[in-house]
Amino acid sequence: MLALIKLVNVGLTLIWGFAVTYVFVRALPLREFQAFLLLVAFGNFTISAEFGLTSIIYARLRRHWLGVQDDGSGQFRLEEMGVLFLFLGLLIAGGLAILIIALVSGGIGTAMPMLFILFFLSACLNLPALLAKRALAAVDGNFLWEALDCMRRVVTITLLLFILQGLDPRVSVALQLGVSLCVIGWAIMLVHARLGMTLRHWMAFRVGGGHVRAHYLRDIGASAMFTISEIVAYNAPYFTIAAATQDARPMLLFDFFFKMSRALSMFVRAAVEAALPRITRAFHADDRARLRQLLTRALGAGFVFALGASAALVVAGQWIFAKLFDGRAAISAVELLLVDVALIALTVICVSVYVQAALGRFGHLLGRSLPFLAGSLLSVPLALLLRDRFDIAFLCFYTATLLLAAMLHGLSLRRLMKGR
Repeated sequence: MLALIKLVNVGLTLIWGFAVTYVFVRALPLREFQAFLLLVAFGNFTISAEFGLTSIIYARLRRHWLGVQDDGSGQFRLEEMGVLFLFLGLLIAGGLAILIIALVSGGIGTAMPMLFILFFLSACLNLPALLAKRALAAVDGNFLWEALDCMRRVVTITLLLFILQGLDPRVSVALQLGVSLCVIGWAIMLVHARLGMTLRHWMAFRVGGGHVRAHYLRDIGASAMFTISEIVAYNAPYFTIAAATQDARPMLLFDFFFKMSRALSMFVRAAVEAALPRITRAFHADDRARLRQLLTRALGAGFVFALGASAALVVAGQWIFAKLFDGRAAISAVELLLVDVALIALTVICVSVYVQAALGRFGHLLGRSLPFLAGSLLSVPLALLLRDRFDIAFLCFYTATLLLAAMLHGLSLRRLMKGR
């Protein structure tokens, strides 16, 4: 049942993500839409800049909930929750300040600055939402969160589509912002009740901050570096392509791949997260046979999703691309094939990252992420050497990077299955 509702939520999240592009590419002029894509990329950077704290707290709170004895990282304390929510709030405020400076200085050119600010805030609410989700998951409250989030997605998708019926985009995004605040607040109340927290726990910033400094620093350095590496690797092409060419097609091509990869990663995450309670129990109980069985199943589910997505793109990829971007560009069969290969490689990466982050293996993940970062940063400069074939050259280099990263993560999963 949990896996089913997770897949439903993934479907709704994908519909929302594609609806954003479908709606705004029609509601905004092309130049304004290119600026909007940069805003989305900046939002992705900001959301990812929580430095893996939500993964750390999941690993710590999960051990606390399962009654695992102190392994040297310190027992979880309820005061940690308030400090982490405060940190995320400050992170959003900092991102908003940078965005306002970029809008005022012309770094992001738009005739609709209020729309951009509201959309940025709406996107950044995924930070406290993610913390609430991870906290509920750690205390076996996965189903509660998924049900709440499904309701949120249905309402926000409806509000988004109303833009095409004449609703002011700013009003639509503002209402989506309000709905998200209500759902996240409700989820936080559930965490509060399940952990038996009091107001004092939320406001004890000095106690909680001291505990975070004392017991998170071991993980937070590697987690922060890993998160930054992943942020740059996945989002940098938006900015390097914008710097390399004024042609809109390469950015639309990468945005299409990015959306496909996000879609696949959400389905893989849903499959992995449905099994995470059993995976973490097997890992902490040192049940290697059960761990191998669960990891094999997770990989198998991921490949089913990847092959399904690849087949769908072979059949309807060109139609989807044309519809998504309102016929403003086209994608070739060769480019679709490269996207398919990249998605299959991405599956291995996703399973490895989601499982090992839940187990707190951030230092190991950092080492695996650096080749991906280097390849992502070099893909556009290398493609410029073949300027007449820039689009396909970029996709070739980026796909090769993902294949290399997948091989490294595959070795990591093999070692994990063997208990190393």
